[in-house]
Amino acid sequence: MVDRPLTLMAVHAHPDDEATGTGGVLARYAAEGVRTVLVTCTDGRCGDGPGGVKPGEPGHDPEAVAAMRRQELEASCEVLKVTHLELLEYADSGMMGWASNDAPGSFWRTPVEEGAARLAELMRQYRPDVVVTYDENGFYGHPDHIQAHRITMAALELVEEPASKVYWTTAPRSAMQRFGEVMREFGGDREEPDPAEAAEMPDMSEIGLPDEEISTWVDTTAFGGRKFDALAAHASQGENIFFLKMGKERFTELMGMETFVRVKDTTGTAVPENDLFAGLR
Repeated sequence: MVDRPLTLMAVHAHPDDEATGTGGVLARYAAEGVRTVLVTCTDGRCGDGPGGVKPGEPGHDPEAVAAMRRQELEASCEVLKVTHLELLEYADSGMMGWASNDAPGSFWRTPVEEGAARLAELMRQYRPDVVVTYDENGFYGHPDHIQAHRITMAALELVEEPASKVYWTTAPRSAMQRFGEVMREFGGDREEPDPAEAAEMPDMSEIGLPDEEISTWVDTTAFGGRKFDALAAHASQGENIFFLKMGKERFTELMGMETFVRVKDTTGTAVPENDLFAGLR
């Protein structure tokens, strides 16, 4: 028996990332009595401002955007019943290749050792049994996602009692074609993006993994509505959150299974598994 509750720590890059990839597991495990800790690494200042104004456009105030996104993040955590929210508050680095990548205080230019040391202190405080973050490519190549991966893996090497299980978020390739079809269905009336925007869009055929390489399939269908509401809490970014266009029923149908690759395990639990805490309870 342990002298603390089972604990899940999810390390994400920006406000709203917690809902997209792990909203289901955060809500599900909170409902099961697991302590949930969300670490958000950046302040989201490179997101849209009021009225959809983009970074660099007149009227985009990065400080005001960061303050607004913190409020939205807190609202999302309330929906998901996240037990503890921890903010590292590095400056959002923007998409790969943006000038903001190298701005003072940006997460991307922060030494990995510095970020890892701060995250390691949180790991010592909460002693998570399970840690979830992104893979080496940050799932789709965003610099802040890549950096979140780097500091998480480095932090795990620093702590005296690292988590028993570590996972990277992923998606099954079998679902990506269907996902692309749904995107076209709900975005088919949009004008073609300009070349710069198109270059920033990830290639859906290169995202995720073949089904047989996915170790962990967690059914979070019962919490699909809560996951949808958590995303909706990030209203300022609604233009960029295409999932909100499909309504809760279709959203839950498409996003009700959250998938992961297990990269560390001390329990000996066989894979594939259907529970991040398999072998721990």
